[in-house]
Amino acid sequence: MTTAIANHLIIAPIVLPLLVGAALLLMDDRRRPLKALLSVSSTAALLVISMFLVWRADGMTALSHTVSYPLGNWPAPFGIVLVLDRLSAMMVLLTSVLGLAGLVFSLARWHRAGPHFHTLFLFQLMGLNGAFLTGDLFNLFVFFEILLAASYGLVLHGMGVVRVKAGLHYIVVNLAASSLFLIGVSLIYGVSGTLNMADLALRIPTLAESDRMFLEAGAAILGVAFLVKAGMWPLSFWLPTAYAAASAPAAAVFAIMTKVGVYVLLRLSLLLFGNGAAESAHFGTQVLLYGGMATIAFGAVGVLATQTMSRLAGYSVLVSSGTLLAAIGVGNATATSGALFYLVNSTLAIGGFFLLIELVERGRDPGADVLAVTMAAYGYTDEDDVAEEVEVGERIPTVVAFLGGSFIAFALLLAGLPPLSGFIAKFALLTAIMDPAGIGTGGPQYVVTWVLVALLILSGLSAMLAMTRIGIQTFWSPIDGVVPGVRGVEIAAVAFLLLLCVALTVRAGTVFDFMESTAASLHAPTDYINSVLQGRAGAAGQGGATP
Repeated sequence: MTTAIANHLIIAPIVLPLLVGAALLLMDDRRRPLKALLSVSSTAALLVISMFLVWRADGMTALSHTVSYPLGNWPAPFGIVLVLDRLSAMMVLLTSVLGLAGLVFSLARWHRAGPHFHTLFLFQLMGLNGAFLTGDLFNLFVFFEILLAASYGLVLHGMGVVRVKAGLHYIVVNLAASSLFLIGVSLIYGVSGTLNMADLALRIPTLAESDRMFLEAGAAILGVAFLVKAGMWPLSFWLPTAYAAASAPAAAVFAIMTKVGVYVLLRLSLLLFGNGAAESAHFGTQVLLYGGMATIAFGAVGVLATQTMSRLAGYSVLVSSGTLLAAIGVGNATATSGALFYLVNSTLAIGGFFLLIELVERGRDPGADVLAVTMAAYGYTDEDDVAEEVEVGERIPTVVAFLGGSFIAFALLLAGLPPLSGFIAKFALLTAIMDPAGIGTGGPQYVVTWVLVALLILSGLSAMLAMTRIGIQTFWSPIDGVVPGVRGVEIAAVAFLLLLCVALTVRAGTVFDFMESTAASLHAPTDYINSVLQGRAGAAGQGGATP
């Protein structure tokens, strides 16, 4: 593959789903088999391209691991630029993996539940990939709106009273977040005169004190918009209900849509507000630390209190987001590398769990969980009835065995217990936080360190207790013994994500090497700035780059 073709592949994760999605929009909706074939094929191609981009971002020469792609060949900061580095390539790959799993799962029935499902799904992938690859705040806003517009259709896909009600709340909240985004971007541009991220990193240290106040106000407003998307408490009231109401394929992709907010906060906090940002250094990190801790606590309580699997998964998203936000607030490279590993593991686990939930609940009465809790509270058991109906030595259906085994695996992943990758991710985070170079070794910060450690451990314990309780109600003593009917594509999608989590466990050393390199480049962003601005970071004394 020539260098020119390889360079143009950077824009492929945006252009490919855009073109295929637009073409499918023009096709008659009755030609669903052809539309499904084109959609899945393009997403599979997207997965191959994203794997190449990860290899390229990690396999560059020692001079540069970051590649900029100026659209129209207009130089930055005047033109639109896409930037490929390890972090953006990893997020694009993660998007492609979840997108392919969700699309394959939807072939069983969800792609027929409403019009233009494949177009909405592909536009969702396009918006996500664009948000991860862009190097400009305004174009981040554009891609943010694209992915939100597609998500509005996906969250309402399939209709139903519960889904429409939750979807309308979701739309209102995200429209408000978009308004905050636009206000924050406007303030930043009014003060700095640029929205290119690399150019901002150079200009922030030189701002006058009066301008710095407005810049930080704009950054704070922008941060609130992304904290809404990331689900930080108390801005997370909408998330569990909306994610629980969405269709399984949509909810699986929403697992990474929440990480868009985390990605942007991680990127901007280290690029714009690193050690070299003068008086603005480390702006907002304490908010992320304490807000993340509050989100972990809120999510853990929600996990324990909920009686349905779908809402349990929604609160697990909050625990994941809170953990990542707190890790960003810790602010050292070791914690960042552990957080990146945790991000990949938790996103795959929660996405796969959303898919599994539909298969498990398909053969159950919608009120079975609540009824089971009520029966337990009043001490009612039906052991005699079960003894009469179930024969000794009855063969467990293969479907139930697969669902039960997958449920156990996801329980271990979400709780962070060995031997799967969830334990490795939690252990890496705890090691980084308890390191003397972490939050602090004395005074109030010492207390914060141990509170965060306790929250991480207790959140895993709450996930284990909740999953055990719901697992017993579902598989051990079900009120109804109906074996759900599932299709091969649904099993394949769930198994695909589970196997990737197993691969993360087996190849943890290799993955951690990549995460450590990614964290090191994020904490020293000179290479990023040089790639976008063609060497201006060195001439300007590295600006916002961390020495």
